[in-house]
Amino acid sequence: MRRILAENGREYLPQYALATLCLVAVAATTAFSAWIMRDIIDEIFYRENYELVPYICGAIVAAFAIRGIASYGQAVILARIGNNLVARYQRRLFDHLMRLGLDFYSSARSGQLAAQISQNVTGIRDMLSITLTSIARDLVSLIGLVAVMVMQDPLLSVIGLLIGPPLVYAVNYLMRRLRRVTRESVEVNSHLFGAMQETVQGIAIVKAFTMEEQLSKKLSELVASAENRANKIARVSERLTPITEMLAGLAIAGVIGYAAYRAASAGQSPGSVFAFITALLLAYDPARRLARVQVNLERSLVNARMIYELLDQEPPQRDAPGAKELVVGAGGIVFRGVCFSYGSDKRVLDDVSFEAEPGGVTAIVGSSGAGKSTLVALVQRFYDVDSGRIEIDGQDIADVTKSSLRARIAYVSQHPYLFEGTIRDNIRYGRPDASDEEIETAARLANADDFIRESAFGYEALVGENGITLSGGQRQRLSIARAIVRNAPILLLDEATSALDNESEARVQDALDTVMKGRTTIVIAHRLSTVVNADKIVVMEEGRVVEQGTHRALIADPAGLYARFHRLQGERSLEIVDDQLLKEKSA
Repeated sequence: MRRILAENGREYLPQYALATLCLVAVAATTAFSAWIMRDIIDEIFYRENYELVPYICGAIVAAFAIRGIASYGQAVILARIGNNLVARYQRRLFDHLMRLGLDFYSSARSGQLAAQISQNVTGIRDMLSITLTSIARDLVSLIGLVAVMVMQDPLLSVIGLLIGPPLVYAVNYLMRRLRRVTRESVEVNSHLFGAMQETVQGIAIVKAFTMEEQLSKKLSELVASAENRANKIARVSERLTPITEMLAGLAIAGVIGYAAYRAASAGQSPGSVFAFITALLLAYDPARRLARVQVNLERSLVNARMIYELLDQEPPQRDAPGAKELVVGAGGIVFRGVCFSYGSDKRVLDDVSFEAEPGGVTAIVGSSGAGKSTLVALVQRFYDVDSGRIEIDGQDIADVTKSSLRARIAYVSQHPYLFEGTIRDNIRYGRPDASDEEIETAARLANADDFIRESAFGYEALVGENGITLSGGQRQRLSIARAIVRNAPILLLDEATSALDNESEARVQDALDTVMKGRTTIVIAHRLSTVVNADKIVVMEEGRVVEQGTHRALIADPAGLYARFHRLQGERSLEIVDDQLLKEKSA
């Protein structure tokens, strides 16, 4: 709570001060309603002093009018503060998530993460609202009403306040139980929402493998678990209600019984007794709400703690002190003795050294698990190397800012991802300040303009969730157009054609040939079409570089790993490649 108040209290101080005044006005008018009961009973009904009726009635109308206006004001002010708090923390969480590294996302499921954020972010809002209303309205109301009770009859006040100690004990007991159950409920619900999201996103696989019954059973179990946790929260938190009701009933009954005895034996006027009983009855509601404050506050604290657990996760990679902007000239990339492992003892890369020539195409080939994609991730500093260094134009990328490094790189993945919005929006993500003309030029270079214009809405067509309305080849060409718009001197291609059919691959490869011209390009590939024309081919096995050279030089060694890859792909493919090389040579 100290942390939340320190981060937000100063900014909202004027609004909270105004809301507090409104709440104090509500509390004061509540106490006034009990106080005036003595004059109503004694002056009007007991002494029959009827000339006071207009004044008393006017005072009651004014009190209720003030109470209504103040209640409206505090409700609107607190709602606006709460909504602004939720929006601020949502923006803060998203900005923080953007700074976290890929290692965080490799262990966090997106559905669970989204569910936890949506459930927990309201905890901070509720905590501040509960605290303010409890102190400014309920506590002030209770103090005012207790003051009225004491002034009317101190002895009866002692009888009425005997419920305090057992109520405090009950609240502390329930608070400890509720803390654990609430955290369990949030975690179970996040699993449920995550499973629902994954099922919707993978619905084609679900239907293809007739997984409906299996997933329905899994979701049913999660729903039942979430329901049980919610019921347990209700049982624990609502146990306070019968406790407070019984204690309040005993206190009120004792007060009424003793007051009746004194009125019968001592002939005391009824006004002060009625005023006392009215104050006691009115004090019950704020006392009951204050008793529940700790219970409700504990639920909000659990949500707030889980938000701060996420916000307190430090980004694993920070720019080095004094990091400079990367300046790219020719764009040559050099790996010098690079070693890397994903947090385990087993190295994924072991003493990798090679150079990607400036303006040339360097192809990385090797079997699955050889460390090819890791190289691309390290160039973009998604991870930091364990030892060794990666240089771009002689600058160690560990000594430059990540933003300047990535701004000089265009990346095309084998799994192109499209975001919600139009085709034009998705291409513009490559460079936000790109003009419409530049976007359409990039689409033409990526062989995407034709199919875009065939659509009824052209560049304004919505792509659907992750481009579901487009084919794999079309999504890949839009991804290439995004890379062209970026106009970066370095291009990284991670098996950009591996998942395409032959026709789509031919179109995408033509687009890639266009975008690679004049750029330093690293290509991860296993098809001959993207390897044979490379200026250099680097062959990897088990995280090490085992061969380097051109296609013709490497294939000339029949005992080499590269030649073996070609034999495994078939003699016909090899003949096609050699024919292509002869044609290019003669041309």
